[in-house]
Amino acid sequence: MEKKKKRQVPHVYALLIGIVVICAILTYIVPAGSYEMMTLKDGREVVDPNSFQYTEQTPVDLMGVLSSVFRGMLEAADIIFLIFIFGGCFGVITDTGALEAGLVRVTKFLAGKEAMIIPVLMVLFSLMGAIVGSAEDLLPYVPILVSLCVALGFDSITGTAIVLCGGAAGFTSGFLNAYTVGVAQGIAGLHLFSGLGYRLVVYAAFVILTVGYVYRYARKIKKNPTLSSMHDVDQNRDDKLDLDKMHEFGLKEKLVLLSLLVTIILLIIGTVKWGWYFEEIAALFFGLSIVSAIFSRMSINQYAISLGEGMAGIAMGALVCGFARGITVVLTDGNILHTILHSIAGVLSELPSSISALGMYVFQCLLDYPIPSGSGQASVTMPIMAHLADLTGVTRQTSVLAFQLGDGISNVFSPTSGYFMAALALAKIPFEKWVKWILPLIGLQYLLGAVLVLIAQFTSYGPF
Repeated sequence: MEKKKKRQVPHVYALLIGIVVICAILTYIVPAGSYEMMTLKDGREVVDPNSFQYTEQTPVDLMGVLSSVFRGMLEAADIIFLIFIFGGCFGVITDTGALEAGLVRVTKFLAGKEAMIIPVLMVLFSLMGAIVGSAEDLLPYVPILVSLCVALGFDSITGTAIVLCGGAAGFTSGFLNAYTVGVAQGIAGLHLFSGLGYRLVVYAAFVILTVGYVYRYARKIKKNPTLSSMHDVDQNRDDKLDLDKMHEFGLKEKLVLLSLLVTIILLIIGTVKWGWYFEEIAALFFGLSIVSAIFSRMSINQYAISLGEGMAGIAMGALVCGFARGITVVLTDGNILHTILHSIAGVLSELPSSISALGMYVFQCLLDYPIPSGSGQASVTMPIMAHLADLTGVTRQTSVLAFQLGDGISNVFSPTSGYFMAALALAKIPFEKWVKWILPLIGLQYLLGAVLVLIAQFTSYGPF
C-alpha cells in the first residue's frame, strides 16, 4: 500500500500571500469607509472615534495584489534592514566562538553543583532571547546541553528545555527585543523600548515560572531517571560531551563578550535617554560586528563571509515583514481597514476596556500558530491593534504587550515554529513526548500572560 502523504504546514510566505488575496477579495465585498485623524497636544495622530463615514468603493485589482508585496517591502524597509544588520552582526559573533566558549566556561565553573546549572544557564539563554531576540541561533547549544544533562544524571528533555524554554521565556517578555517589541512599537508610534520598567517585571515573572518548572522536573528525574519518557533513548546515546575539546575561552573571546555587554548598555541608554531609533541601533550593531571581528582577528574576507551568512540566515524572517505589510497595503488601498476597525470597535466598545485588552491578547495567541514569525505577526496586526486600542480605551503600550506575549509563548510548542521543530530533531525527542511534558507549562504561561495584560490595562501602562 502506498503511504499517505503527510499534510504539510503551509509556509509562512504562502499563508501571507493567501491572506493578501483574501483581503483583496474583501475589498469587493466590505463597504469602504474611513475615520478622520486628529492631532493630540503631544503631536501624535490618532483616530477620531466619532468621525467614521462610508466612502466610495475602491476594490483592489490584480495589479494591486501583485504589487502589494513590493510596496510592503518599501514601507517596511527600515524594519527589514535593521533585522538584516542584527543577523549579520550575530553571524559574526557566533563565528568567533565567544558565546559557545562563555557557555562552556560557566558550565565548568558550576562543576559539582549540577542543580545550579539549570537556573544559571536558563537565565543566560533568557537574556539572549530578551535582548537580541535569539531563536534560530540557539540551535547549536541544544546538542551540547542535551549531552551535558544526560551526563549529569538528568535527561534530554531537561537539556533541550534549558535552551528552548529559557530562550523563549526571554523572547516572550523581550524588553529589548528589536524583532518583536521594536517592530511593534515602531508601528504603534511608541518611543522605541518605552515601558521598559514593566517589561522587566514581565521578564522576571516569566523566567521565574519557567525556571521553576524545569528545575522541579529535573530534580525529580535526578532522583529517579526511569521517570523520564526519554530514559531508554538517553541510555543509548553515543554523543558524549567532552568539555575539554570545546572552544577556548581566551582573551579574544572575553573581549568579544565585553563588547557585546557594552553594546547592550549603550542600546539601553541610547533608546531611553538619547531617543535612538532604527538608524542609530543599526549603526551600533554594525559597529559591534566590526569590533568583534577585530578582536577575534578575523581577516577582512572572513568577516565579510560571516556577515553575509548571518544576513542570509535571517533573510526569510526579515522579508516576512514585507509580505505582511502587503496585507495592510491592500486593506488601505481598498479603504476597508477603517471599516474593519469600526466593526470590531463597535463590539468591543460595549465591553470594559480590560476585556478588550484580553481579547487582543487571545487573538494574538491564536494568530501565532499560523504566523510564527514575531516581526511578521507585528506587521500584520499592529496597524489594526494600535488604532483599535485608541477606540476601545486600551493603551497602545498594552496592545504591544498583548502582541509580544501572544506571539512568544507558543514558539516552543507550535509545530509551525521551524526552529523549535529543528531543535527537537537535534535532541532526538519525539514531538508528542515534548508536548506532553510542556503542555502544563504552556497553560501556566498563557494564564500568567493574561494576568500581566490585565495589570497593564488597570495601571494605564503607557506612556499612551
